[in-house]
Amino acid sequence: MSDLLERLTTRLEPILEGIDRLLAQFVGAPTGREAFERCHAFRWRSGRGVGRLEPIEAVSGFDLESLIGVDRAVEALDRNTRQLLAGLPYNDVLLHGERGTGKSSAVRGLLSRYAEQGLRIVEVDRNDLAELPQLLVMLRAGTASAPDRFSFLVFCDDLSFGSTELGFRELKAALEGGIEARPPRVCVVTTSNRRHLLPETMADNRAAYVDSDNELHHGEALEEKLALSDRFGLVLGFYKCDQATYLAIVAHWLNEAGIADLDEVGRKAALRFSLERGGRSGRVARQFANEWIGRTRLGERPKPGSPGGR
Repeated sequence: MSDLLERLTTRLEPILEGIDRLLAQFVGAPTGREAFERCHAFRWRSGRGVGRLEPIEAVSGFDLESLIGVDRAVEALDRNTRQLLAGLPYNDVLLHGERGTGKSSAVRGLLSRYAEQGLRIVEVDRNDLAELPQLLVMLRAGTASAPDRFSFLVFCDDLSFGSTELGFRELKAALEGGIEARPPRVCVVTTSNRRHLLPETMADNRAAYVDSDNELHHGEALEEKLALSDRFGLVLGFYKCDQATYLAIVAHWLNEAGIADLDEVGRKAALRFSLERGGRSGRVARQFANEWIGRTRLGERPKPGSPGGR
């Protein structure tokens, strides 16, 4: 009997090794404390229904001090993150507003500021939100040996949903209302151009009604859409800046590059640039600064009295 068992084990070994290699190909190595010590940011990768945490070796850093004109939102976001790191109550975060206003940069800035204190970011694509429960289980297992060492921002950038898209209900349950407890020190942070994450149609508004006490009630479809954004305890708006703030952002980036404050020629060029781009924002200001720094270094800046064209 022992000889039969030994022969069977010998035959099974290569099969089991092949299964291990196949699992490693799709799942990758288990992510534990060592990986979280070594890397500050991760990307959730999914394939054939199986997800894994993929380390991001080169993280794009950002200094929160470079965000100008959105001080109140940044201060609230920073305070919420410090509460998370300290093991105090915190809120999940929705950053909403027009494109280019610094929402994603603010999240990157948090990592640059607090990575040494144990903050880690896991970036999740909106198409993979349906696997959020799986990700949370993996984070719980990976930090079991040191539950207070790391704090996580589960970050989904540029999020919006159609009314029937995958991930909508999983995100609602992860934020609040699911039966399974979330791992400690895991905060969900999303950015979106939409305040309520879902499109609001005229039909939704028509479904609203006023009762006999003259109180307004939303229709069921609109209630469903509002229910998701309501589960974010911290909702912060990022908006396009006025002209003075736009020029201040340009001047900041020029100073960072060692270039003196914006002169009159540069000021006119910066305003013309924003007009051509269709509006003023932190992103447009940074793009102009990049061009102006390059032209300065190449000696191709327009001279005073010239049309100043680009």
